[in-house]
Amino acid sequence: MADRERAAVGAAPARSDVARRLAASAAAGGALAGAVAVTVAVVAGPGPGLAGYVSEAGIAGSAYASTYRIGILALAGALLLLAVALPPGVRVAAPALLATGAVFTAISGAVTCSEGCPLPPFERATVADLVHGGASIVATGAVVLTMAVLAVSDQAGPAVRRLAARAAALAFPLCAAVGLAMLVVGRGTLVGVLERLVLALAVLWAMVTATALAVGRFIPPFGSSRS
Repeated sequence: MADRERAAVGAAPARSDVARRLAASAAAGGALAGAVAVTVAVVAGPGPGLAGYVSEAGIAGSAYASTYRIGILALAGALLLLAVALPPGVRVAAPALLATGAVFTAISGAVTCSEGCPLPPFERATVADLVHGGASIVATGAVVLTMAVLAVSDQAGPAVRRLAARAAALAFPLCAAVGLAMLVVGRGTLVGVLERLVLALAVLWAMVTATALAVGRFIPPFGSSRS
């Protein structure tokens, strides 16, 4: 009886470990698929190139609006799956922030901006523009904060912590630069390039972190109990 109980206790963590790895694999795939779809929409669409926002690929009337929205929703799903895939025992803020990022990413894809995606203080914005812009900012901020939380979470494991620390070290100054450029310069090539760097870093971090979790590049808290 005791042996059966010990076997059952050991099987439960093993099953949860497999479930997390499957979620991580799906997160990596979703992030890659989403990034490809959004990139296709941005590059092939009729937008202003680097002088515009990424979101301009999804405005109404764009031939690639559907491709853009599908990509954004795939990225939202990837963030949610990554939250599920995080090792047990990580700071609760990390999965909560990723879930928040997923929700607001989905909102930013569902609520499209008008042509040019205008934002204050230099342009007159509609309610949809403000909702879309605000959701995009919250989503990006949530992902960047997740990096910071995981960077100091012992339960995340050394590989995930290193990835998070390095990504956060790049993301925070980039985000500050984007915010400052939007307030001082407004829409243009500088903001467009900085925005793309931030988004590319966030997606790359999510993809690499999900891959690391999928291949088991962390030590789960119950690992010490395994013989």
